Amino acid sequence: MSRLQAVGSAPAEWWQVAGAVGPLAVLVAAAIGAYMAWRTVQQKAVADNRAEWWRRTQWALDQALGPDPTAKALGLAALAVLARSPLAAPDELELLDIAWKSVTPKAARAKADAEAPRQVLGAGGHQLAAERRVQIAAARLRVALDGRLGRETPATTKALAGKSD
Repeated sequence: MSRLQAVGSAPAEWWQVAGAVGPLAVLVAAAIGAYMAWRTVQQKAVADNRAEWWRRTQWALDQALGPDPTAKALGLAALAVLARSPLAAPDELELLDIAWKSVTPKAARAKADAEAPRQVLGAGGHQLAAERRVQIAAARLRVALDGRLGRETPATTKALAGKSD
């Protein structure tokens, strides 16, 4: 047997194996660390976006539940936009649904469902027009909520909201 064959056939010592695998272990550890950092940044971004969504929702709810019809219509319109956001969880959509129902009492909801869109003119038209804007904004919020919650929206509500199939 030659001298080279005898040296080459001896088993490697553990420190030699560890030394050869060491750079690969460092690379794997760095990749895992980078992935964890990326996930943390992603989770923080989602949490920040949800917090901002909720802050806007609170503002819109305050407007929608206030006494001024113009502010109420603006709040309901904002809630309709916020209801379509993927940041809105199902339980938060249920809260918006409760808000919609409290802004539009049952009698007004039935009346809005029964009426087609119409123009408001004549004496006292500004107040009636403001109330009509509230009804339209509430109908749009209902369409958005029904879409996200998987419910059927009455055709008259869709017509009031200016939406069609």
